[in-house]
Amino acid sequence: MRCVIARFPFDLVKSEVVAKMKGVKPEPVTGEYVIIGRHHYPVKQVGEVITRQDRRDFSAGEVTRALTRLGFTCRPAPGTEPAPIERNAVETAAAQLGGAPEQG
Repeated sequence: MRCVIARFPFDLVKSEVVAKMKGVKPEPVTGEYVIIGRHHYPVKQVGEVITRQDRRDFSAGEVTRALTRLGFTCRPAPGTEPAPIERNAVETAAAQLGGAPEQG
């Protein structure tokens, strides 16, 4: 798959990414991460390994988009996922229409 990271084009293949990350010890996850095999790698670490560029040259979003398109599972930083708002169907529809549900 062709992608652009830090203004440079790359042809990435999922199996090649897996091969490059084999034997690389994952750093502690503090931000967005990708699951490769049984390991959780920070996306910036993976980006640095597969592009051989300094991680300051690209954003986590660029690498996340590329890895997601390749079929890897990417996740946001731990603890940053918003809590789901539980609503029933009537409350959801009312919120979308800008009104309050009728009390009955």
